[in-house]
Amino acid sequence: MKILTKAEEQVMMVLWQLGEGLLMEIVEAMPQPQPHKNTVATILKILIEKEFVSIEQLGRIHRYHPAVSKESYSKMRLNSVVKGYFEGSFSNVVSFMVDEQKLSVEDLELLLKQLKKK
Repeated sequence: MKILTKAEEQVMMVLWQLGEGLLMEIVEAMPQPQPHKNTVATILKILIEKEFVSIEQLGRIHRYHPAVSKESYSKMRLNSVVKGYFEGSFSNVVSFMVDEQKLSVEDLELLLKQLKKK
């Protein structure tokens, strides 16, 4: 699976949220300042080529559908970050988060409880 650019990821986030959409529905759901519809159309064309988006022909109109789930892409990106920056170790990620004060002891205890349940 390929890595998306920031603009491609932004369009995918909207499409994942909508579930499907016409060009103008996607543009309207984009955060402010909204990009021009031609920009979004170009990004959608690239996403189709990258096989992240599928297209449904409705006469002269296209309906766009995510071809890759948000969960699948998120998993791939997270594994890529862990491999590239943390020697492939999720415990190194957790240590980093604790050091950066992004994860508290209470959060860690909650995670341990969740892990023990599984």
